[in-house]
Formats: sequence, structure tokens, C-alpha cells
Amino acid sequence: MKWILASFVALLAVPTMAIAEAPVFAIIPDGSSVTFKVVKASLPIEGRFDKWKGSLTFTSPSVSTGVFQINVDANSVDTGSGLKNGKLKGSEFFDVKNHPVITFRSTKISQTGPDTFTMTGDFTLRGVSKPQTVVLKTTGRGTGSGTVTGTMTFDRKDYGMNGGIPFVQIGDHVDVIINLKAKRVSGPPVT
Repeated sequence: MKWILASFVALLAVPTMAIAEAPVFAIIPDGSSVTFKVVKASLPIEGRFDKWKGSLTFTSPSVSTGVFQINVDANSVDTGSGLKNGKLKGSEFFDVKNHPVITFRSTKISQTGPDTFTMTGDFTLRGVSKPQTVVLKTTGRGTGSGTVTGTMTFDRKDYGMNGGIPFVQIGDHVDVIINLKAKRVSGPPVT
């Protein structure tokens, strides 16, 4: 009877041990950024988001099991111009009143080189979700901390952002640039 009970307890512990062996990373906001720029605009349109939360989780040390998620507060957009900020927050662009959060959640991470990756996932803006790809480069891999930089380009009109700014030609393609500091807080290195 004791043997059966011990075996049962050991079986219950297996999932816990497997979870403990997965790397856990914290995204450090200080020194990290989420920025954007509009490609082919007659007047430069660049900015950043001041409020966002990101996570990077794994189910094993294999990089292919990673899931990256970022939630951006659309109302925190800052271009350095109150006029541009107000226009971007309005109904023709981010429509922050009805869609306060911009999200990206990866569905697949593939390694393309020693320190480069592609990450495909679902990008949601203004309530519209579409698949997008982020091209990533990492530094400090295997050390427990480092940076992840990546770029994603999307067509703003695919997300219903058809408006304009008076006397300014705005291109359709927007580059989103992430520069994130990450630190492994537990588990083994990612392989």
C-alpha cells in the first residue's frame, strides 16, 4: 500500500518538475522600448508607446516552445506633438476610446541564424486581428540576460486606419520596433 501511495505522489510531482525545468524570463521595462515610424510620409511620423507589458514564456528549454506576448496601451502613444498624438488617438487611427489595447501574441518562433529568429503571431489593432511576422535579433543568449530587438511592418489600412492628417501625406506601411531587455529569472538556458 505504501509503495502504491509513493508511486502516486511521484506521478503527481512529474508535471511540476517539468514546469520547473522550463526557462522563465522577465521583460525589464527600464531600458526597453516599443516605437514606430511611418514609412514614406511627407513629414516624419515617429513615436513610442510609454505603457506596455510584455512576457516571454517557454514550456521547455527549446526556443521553438517560446511564446511572446505584448499588450500596448494605445492611449500612451507619444510622438512629441500634442496635435499628432490627438489625431492618432482618434477614431481614424488607434480609436483608443473603443480599442484601448494593441496586442501581439506569437504562435511560432523559428531560429534563422545563431542570434536571429522569426516570430509569427496574431497582431490585433482596432479590434482587427491578422497574422504578422517579427524579425528578431538577440544578444546575450545563454548568459541569463540580454536584449531582443525586432521589427514588424504592417499596412495600416488593413486595420481600418484610413484617415489622414491635414497637409501631410502618410504612407500606408508602419514599422514597429521593439527593443526589450530580458532576464532569465529561473530555469535552464534556452537552447
